Amino acid sequence: MTTIKDIAKAAGVSITTVSRALNGYSDVNEKTRQKIMDIAKQLNYSPNTLARGLVMNKSKTIGLLVSGLTRESAKDNFTFEVLAGVNEYVSEVDYDMVLFSTTSTKQREKTYTQLCRERRVDGAILQGIRTDDPYLHEVVESEIPCVLIDIPIESKTVGYVTTDNVLGAKKAVRHLIELGHKRIAMINGYEYAFVSEQREKGFKEALIEAGLPVREYWIANGAFREEIAEQEALRLLQQYPEITAFFCASDLMALGVIKAVKQLGKRVPDDVAVIGYDDIILASYSSPALSTIAQDKFAMGYEAAKLLIDMLEGNAQSHVKILETELKIRGSTVKKDG
Repeated sequence: MTTIKDIAKAAGVSITTVSRALNGYSDVNEKTRQKIMDIAKQLNYSPNTLARGLVMNKSKTIGLLVSGLTRESAKDNFTFEVLAGVNEYVSEVDYDMVLFSTTSTKQREKTYTQLCRERRVDGAILQGIRTDDPYLHEVVESEIPCVLIDIPIESKTVGYVTTDNVLGAKKAVRHLIELGHKRIAMINGYEYAFVSEQREKGFKEALIEAGLPVREYWIANGAFREEIAEQEALRLLQQYPEITAFFCASDLMALGVIKAVKQLGKRVPDDVAVIGYDDIILASYSSPALSTIAQDKFAMGYEAAKLLIDMLEGNAQSHVKILETELKIRGSTVKKDG
């Protein structure tokens, strides 16, 4: 296996010069650097990244820490798209990525800092973390840089990427109101999710701005799960048959609501309109196709990786990135008369 000693001999320079050239130090003459790079390529030199990391105290590896990775979550493809976005960016800038999953139990056994140090990552992206997860409080105290997805915490070592969830929810509810709906229910996620808080806030604000009452008893938690959303929608429609539309805090829950509407012998969108949030792949394949608020999950991963690496290299202008959402109107909503 080729070593930097072999390159130094072939280039007629010292081992130190080769090392500094390969690691990007600015005090190496450009002509000499290019010569060293060409020889390294000719000799099929592959750097020992672990050894280099020990010397420079950097591994050029970031972690994607995912919470709540289950069989159920595979349906919405959210984590995969975020992962693909992270992978795309790290491959562009010569970093590596490590994926590791966590649960509340694991978090009690091992701290965030311990986990990052064991896996030798320079920093981490956290996705799917609940606001009551132990790690959330730890990352703020840790000196290991971190980027959160969908949790707006910012400090010297913490940044975040999200969409404007309040505005996204308002877009959905305004769409229903413009179609003539006045009796709108909401299926939210769960209590300890920042996006749930924000989407409920947007839901309520849109109703108030339109002069419509906010009925707290028409807001139910579906835990971001299809079957629970279906049960909650059945309960609401049976208790309050006057409901004509649902805004759901995720597409997966919206699909559960559509099932509930059909179970009761009603039609979507003629009797009950349904709109979701996320624009997962299944949204356009449901029957009817699901209207939704689209957020670019791939871009969330890509921008999270870019932000984290900028933070690691001291190039971050801001620790916050807020992405746009888009209303996608499909067959599950319809204009009503009167």
